[in-house]
Amino acid sequence: MADTDPLALWQKMIGEMEKNFNALANQAMTQPEFSKFMNQASGLAAGSQKQLGDLIEKYLLVMNLPSRAQVIGMAERLVTIEGQLNSVIELLLQIKGSGAPQTSPSGPTRPLRTRRPPTSPSGERT
Repeated sequence: MADTDPLALWQKMIGEMEKNFNALANQAMTQPEFSKFMNQASGLAAGSQKQLGDLIEKYLLVMNLPSRAQVIGMAERLVTIEGQLNSVIELLLQIKGSGAPQTSPSGPTRPLRTRRPPTSPSGERT
């Protein structure tokens, strides 16, 4: 029995198969028929993808659901609105810091409790 590594034999066999396949593929790609076939195949794939996209868009329209383009548009508008809100908040904070009463870190300030409970005729509070 020989001391041969089955894994090494397997790797060598796979390597030879890859070399032969690459040589065959390179030979096929040099021929003009291959180029013509690949061009037709890509055109067919692009056409079928467009038809599928149109079909899905019509389906979403019938189901009253937004399409991908509509969702992307809404997301872009939301980003714009968030930016505008952030600028409004910054302006409000600037206005608030310039003269309005400030709130405590725990929350808004409470109104002062200036009212006192009514007193009785003897001067005691009830």
